[in-house]
Amino acid sequence: MTSVNDLRSSFTQYFVRNGHEAVASSPLVPRNDPTLMFTNAGMVQFKNTFTGVEKRPYSRAVSAQKCVRAGGKHNDLDNVGFTARHHTFFEMLGNFSFGDYFKAEAIDLAWNLLTKEWDLPKHKLMVTIYQDDDEAMALWKKIAGLGEDRIVRLGAKSNFWQMGDTGPCGPCSEIFYDHGDKVWGGPPGSPDEDGDRWIEIWNLVFMQYEQQADGSRDSLPRPSIDTGMGIERVAAVMQGVHDNYDIDLFKALIGAAASATGADVAGPGNRSLRVIADHLRSMSFLIAEGVLPSNEGRGYVLRRIMRRAMRHATLLGAEEPVIFKLVPTLVREMGQAYPELRSGEAMIAETVKLEEGRFLKTLGRGLQILADETKEMGEGAVLDGSSAFKLYDTYGFPLDLTQDALRSRGITVDQPGFDAAMAAQKAEARKSWSGAGGAATDTVWFGLADRLGPTEFLGYETESAEAEIKALIRDGAEVASLGAGETGFVVVNQTPFYGESGGQVGDSGALHGDGLTARVDDTQKFHGVFAHKVTVGEGTLKLGQPVTLVVDHDRRSAIRSNHSATHLLHEALRIVLGDHVAQKGSMVSPDRLRFDFVHTKPVSEQEMAQVEDIANAIVLQNTPVETRLMGVDEAKESGARALFGEKYGDEVRVVAMGEPNGNGLGWSVELCGGTHVRRTGDIGLVSIVAESAVGAGVRRIEALTGTAARHRGNTNVAIVNAAAGLLRAGSHEVLDRIAALQENVRKIERELTDARKKLALGGGGAAGSAATADETVNGVIYVGRTVEGLAARDVKGLVDSEKQRIGSGVVTVVLKGDDGKGTVAVGVTQDLTGRYAAGDLIKLATVALGGQGGGGRPDMAQGGGPDGSKADDAIAAVRAAL
Repeated sequence: MTSVNDLRSSFTQYFVRNGHEAVASSPLVPRNDPTLMFTNAGMVQFKNTFTGVEKRPYSRAVSAQKCVRAGGKHNDLDNVGFTARHHTFFEMLGNFSFGDYFKAEAIDLAWNLLTKEWDLPKHKLMVTIYQDDDEAMALWKKIAGLGEDRIVRLGAKSNFWQMGDTGPCGPCSEIFYDHGDKVWGGPPGSPDEDGDRWIEIWNLVFMQYEQQADGSRDSLPRPSIDTGMGIERVAAVMQGVHDNYDIDLFKALIGAAASATGADVAGPGNRSLRVIADHLRSMSFLIAEGVLPSNEGRGYVLRRIMRRAMRHATLLGAEEPVIFKLVPTLVREMGQAYPELRSGEAMIAETVKLEEGRFLKTLGRGLQILADETKEMGEGAVLDGSSAFKLYDTYGFPLDLTQDALRSRGITVDQPGFDAAMAAQKAEARKSWSGAGGAATDTVWFGLADRLGPTEFLGYETESAEAEIKALIRDGAEVASLGAGETGFVVVNQTPFYGESGGQVGDSGALHGDGLTARVDDTQKFHGVFAHKVTVGEGTLKLGQPVTLVVDHDRRSAIRSNHSATHLLHEALRIVLGDHVAQKGSMVSPDRLRFDFVHTKPVSEQEMAQVEDIANAIVLQNTPVETRLMGVDEAKESGARALFGEKYGDEVRVVAMGEPNGNGLGWSVELCGGTHVRRTGDIGLVSIVAESAVGAGVRRIEALTGTAARHRGNTNVAIVNAAAGLLRAGSHEVLDRIAALQENVRKIERELTDARKKLALGGGGAAGSAATADETVNGVIYVGRTVEGLAARDVKGLVDSEKQRIGSGVVTVVLKGDDGKGTVAVGVTQDLTGRYAAGDLIKLATVALGGQGGGGRPDMAQGGGPDGSKADDAIAAVRAAL
């Protein structure tokens, strides 16, 4: 049997032997295509290479690309578990030619791999071609020896590929495998083509045209090749099974899921086991790349995937989190090919476990809400679609779970109504979707990178340098000059200015030359080209002009201190909180630093103090900060920490700080292209000022360094000393003295409140009460009283006291406020609530005060109005009602 891992390796090695560069899978979150939510095909990372705006040092490539189709345009989520070949996560094997070879060699390479290297029987293969592609027909006959009965011409819908409405396009040729007559279905192009007998295993795309906006097509000067083979489908073929879920990889995952849930692999729960196995891959790879479950964007899609798997686990009887236990099996099966699974195993498992716990709570709450919504419904009733969608969208309660829960009671769900609500929600999501990836894709920057090459950065060693202006950009286009008062971007051949990247903000400073001055407000970096955003003061900037660039030294120094501090904090957090801590973003500016990291619960004050102490201990070592260029593999082997998803070249910059701790390089060792202090002592001081949550499983700390940290400390000391002076206490006694004062204030307030109540009840005094004698109205004791000088919250207490005194009756107390407004409370003793409701009486009293409404319990209600002078009218209104 050929395993999935064997096939992946065999495919790659075959094309490497045939002159292809092995290119690692790009991240699932696209870096060069803002139109995609997730990478869904092998060609995504090569898109700009195919269009010609980006050049690579090779013309042939081979890759095994991670893909997800579970959101946006490409969404297979709801089919998973119901078919033999739908997946949310899959691997796309592909070979690519960027203007090197074309149809003949592509067909020859494909046919040779399938029939000679992998020894597939030729009689089980057939191909499709675009209906007008006579060249492909001739090549398949010549190279593969296929007759015309094994080559099917199909239309554009099936066999013509386009990148978009405009751009590269061309015919394609699909290779199909016959799973045998025991499986229903016909060959492509036949009436039964939708069956599962003939399965497409490989698609060869021949990019030979450029689609124009007017509908015409021009021939490309350098035709290219893009192929895609789903590894799950070809593994099924190579392992002699028809169903993708019967291949070795899925058998292992399904077996682990069955063991964790106690389900029978061959039993009725097999479909649920398939869903869990498939979704485990999607959730694990996405989490490994830093996507975390949330209620919007990619996180929302991830949560849907996770909760769908978790629901199926509950259908199998799981009452506690179980899916997180399957992560080690996935790592064992795929970790060698995708090391991010190994490095992120603890984080993945912890995130899944946390979400499982949330979902199980959601499940119980959702079932209760559903029961409340349908308690009046009988058999044959229909739950409206908007209610079902609210359960889904707000509480994460899937539609099929709602349907299952209601089915036993003979209640159905308004599916069209649900779909309409879903469509409306998706429409809103599309409006707010702003694309993916942070890399600039503007053609002007690709063109400059291609023409000029990367800008040489001198800023590690100097803060000023001479340079020559190579390009000027204004309003997104190249220009010949920038005059006084104009703002634009300047590109030079070499620069000391750091371009914003890796969380570090860009440098600012000045640019000057013969007869000209300009302010550099910011520096960005696009594909290796440093873009200095300038505002011209005097003179005119021109192409070819020599200039001097000077970085703002004080600002750069503060940035360096903050950036170096993030490295120390990263390592200290790992020591205190655990190895699962991983950076998930940072912001290094001159005034402060912000550091986001993976952690599933708040960091305690004690833990924060430990982190701060450890970081400052390294600062006090005052050891040199060492940087060196190393091979990327060597750097990682040495223990240097790298951020997954970042693109690293053959050589990387390694930054080491602190005395070595077993790895020979330093206490903190990271791959980093930013600017740093010369010695750890230059940081001066690290002071953590805040810790908070950013999202599910991600925390954020903010900190100050150097002078800013010292100023904060001095300010805090001054505040404590001032408080000590006011309290006439030592600084160490301030907290205890404040706590004692607070308790005294609370005690005095309680005593004052009690005294005011007694005065009010007793009549006269400081509370200024005006009492009326108890009277009998319609056989009921009625007490009406006006008071002043109390807080509104105390009025009900007076009413309760009077109710206790009279035993049976109705009490009205009106407070005349200092602001002229009136607050009124009405109380009815329990024996009379059948005759009178305090809520009804209060409305009459508030109207008398110029207000309206008010409410409360049958025995006690409170309200108010703007005119406290009408207190007697309020009392009379209640009396009249009695």
